[in-house]
Amino acid sequence: MVIKDLLELETTKDKLRLLEERYEASRREPDGDSTIKQISRHSLKQMINRMKEEIIRYESHAGTTK
Repeated sequence: MVIKDLLELETTKDKLRLLEERYEASRREPDGDSTIKQISRHSLKQMINRMKEEIIRYESHAGTTK
């Protein structure tokens, strides 16, 4: 994923917020099948981290081109 413009940046931030909310909700849920929940949370966390990296990359690049 590469953020190309401000619209994509805002969309990515919205998606990031939703993923973070889902991650926190998952942490609060009782563990039914803890292995599956751990894998799911791990996957969510990886996606959250990737989105944060892309946002930082875009914002730092945008800051150097202004």
